[in-house]
Amino acid sequence: MLSMKCPSAVSSVIILVTTLVGCQSNMQKQVKTITESIYGMIGNNEVKQFTIRNTNGMIVNVLNYGGTITDVIVPDRNGNPGNVVLGFDNLEGYLRTENPYFGCLVGRYANRIANAQFSLNGQPYKLSANNNGHSLHGGERGFNKVLWDAEILSDSSLQLTYLSPDGEEGYPGNLNVKVILTVTSKNEIILDYTATTDKPTPVNLTSHSYFNLSAGKSPTILDHELIIRSEKLTAVNNELIPTGKFDWTLRTPFDFIEPKRIGEEIAEVAGGYDHNYVLLPAEELPAQAAELHDPLSGRTLTLFTTEPGIQFYSGNFLDGTLTGRGGQVYQKHAGLCLEPQHFPDSPNQPAFPNTILQPGEVYRQTSIYRFSVR
Repeated sequence: MLSMKCPSAVSSVIILVTTLVGCQSNMQKQVKTITESIYGMIGNNEVKQFTIRNTNGMIVNVLNYGGTITDVIVPDRNGNPGNVVLGFDNLEGYLRTENPYFGCLVGRYANRIANAQFSLNGQPYKLSANNNGHSLHGGERGFNKVLWDAEILSDSSLQLTYLSPDGEEGYPGNLNVKVILTVTSKNEIILDYTATTDKPTPVNLTSHSYFNLSAGKSPTILDHELIIRSEKLTAVNNELIPTGKFDWTLRTPFDFIEPKRIGEEIAEVAGGYDHNYVLLPAEELPAQAAELHDPLSGRTLTLFTTEPGIQFYSGNFLDGTLTGRGGQVYQKHAGLCLEPQHFPDSPNQPAFPNTILQPGEVYRQTSIYRFSVR
């Protein structure tokens, strides 16, 4: 024990402790939870990958190309990390025409617009047709195929911005879009979307990740259990275009109000699930919209959103011709999408919730993807 009669020794201890604390503080400041690297080139433009980590070991990789989430690594019930989204090993995979929107941001209008056209204030607009004569996910060159401006906002948040010029893919107005992606200590990915325009224009934005919570240990998601807080969906024709009517889902193969294995009744759904579910009203937003659970790994994804609908797509068009990350062949139902959104073809369906953004207004949407285990 130091005697109070030895001030020099006490001073030395104080200096040593202060130095150690200062060093530790500096070390903490030097730890970066968002790192940036070059992922590839498109012409003379660098495609950058941003890696976001939290203190639980969760890792999310995002490209400025298409705002693409390439990796979401979270632990299973035994603490083993695994990548729960489908994707490719390199940029060339994401540039392929066969890329089925793996992990990207989609817009200016997510989902389908019938016959690639709509009228607004008496003015007809013809859009880029890229899906059986219809417009899908913004057209031939939607937001999934552009380079976004990226800015690191904090140790957990990345901001992506894009100016969609007047007339792009046939849409009116200069649309300024901003998406802030945040990874939280709760193992959440939060996507906050905002947009403004100088002309009236339809806007419907979403993220298009394909989830397989087994992290590839199961080749399909048919044994995943799903809940969707919905009792009806927007009825569609054989080209997946809304008819303007609604179908009740209760006690049908489309019913996921209670937990149900995805493969349980999928054979009774022509082509598989690819439908917009109308979410139940909620007192507070964002509200819980869906929950996905993989009994094999214990991983659970809970989705919250401010949007009125969610597209459940069971990976029906994956057919074994795509080889993804680590040489894995993506067969039918290898992953599924849960896409928070407004309803498909809303510009042509006056009974659907409005999707027309006016000058002076701000489009806002928030969706939260929370990962846990049980």
